[in-house]
Amino acid sequence: MRVLEVCVGSACYLKGSYNVISDLQELVSDHDLAEQIEIKAAFCFGNCAGAVSAKFEDEDQVLSVDPKQVKRFFDNEVLPRLQA
Repeated sequence: MRVLEVCVGSACYLKGSYNVISDLQELVSDHDLAEQIEIKAAFCFGNCAGAVSAKFEDEDQVLSVDPKQVKRFFDNEVLPRLQA
């Protein structure tokens, strides 16, 4: 199972990280992927200047999630990793 961590530190919280988590969990449910991925809250990844930070637990790359573009992030970053 893959784990996607979404930052809920101060900067990301103010940018809407809890809404991002909620939207991602809804997309996981809509795509029936609960057995393949878990969305978790985490603390600072050191990328406070960008959008909400997220990273896969087994990767070093920190990704940015625009709270208004969660579906796009899911389609472009999450789904391809689950299909690999």
